[in-house]
Amino acid sequence: MPYAATPVARWSVDPGQRSDAPLVVALHGRGSDEDSFARLAPHLPEKAAVAFVRAPIAEGGGYAWFANRGIGRPLPESISATAEWLFGWLDTVAAPHSSVSLLGFSGGMAMAGGLLLAQPDRFAAAALLSGTMPWDAGLPDGPGRLAGVPVFWGRDVEDPVIPADLVERTGTWLRERSGARLQERLYPGLGHGIALPELADVAAFLGRAWDGSF
Repeated sequence: MPYAATPVARWSVDPGQRSDAPLVVALHGRGSDEDSFARLAPHLPEKAAVAFVRAPIAEGGGYAWFANRGIGRPLPESISATAEWLFGWLDTVAAPHSSVSLLGFSGGMAMAGGLLLAQPDRFAAAALLSGTMPWDAGLPDGPGRLAGVPVFWGRDVEDPVIPADLVERTGTWLRERSGARLQERLYPGLGHGIALPELADVAAFLGRAWDGSF
């Protein structure tokens, strides 16, 4: 089934308030939706315009960003199609904003990672939560691919959902090969979720990335 012409997005601010604000593109987890993810809005920086975007593929009472061959393992043609769709949408909404950053949770982290790998120069920062980068999906991941990009990676080492081998590969690449300006935080007891202390760290991270103090 072809994707809708325009993604469904729930915005944290009214259209007239979006100009010049940093834009945060927020990507929910697999099987969720934009309305559930929009509950995070009060905990994100007030100066931001946050677009909580609905994934394009109906699944499990919610939506998914791509078809996969196992948890955290996107099919290359599927994640590429979604990336092209999202980039086309960004071309229509990004211009009034001072910058564009990414926030992705779980499957949304893999999607955000895919966008970063595809076009890293488009993004001022990325907050990646409880997930993995999209490995073996045909996206460029050579050394220095994210050179200079501020990246926040938050998780629980006991996350029961994301395969440990993918987490290990993600950590090694982000720390040693990506070139990103990485802030890594661990949240014992979080499981596979998002907690208020983590959101406070994300908000502080984004603020520093935007003002150049990170």
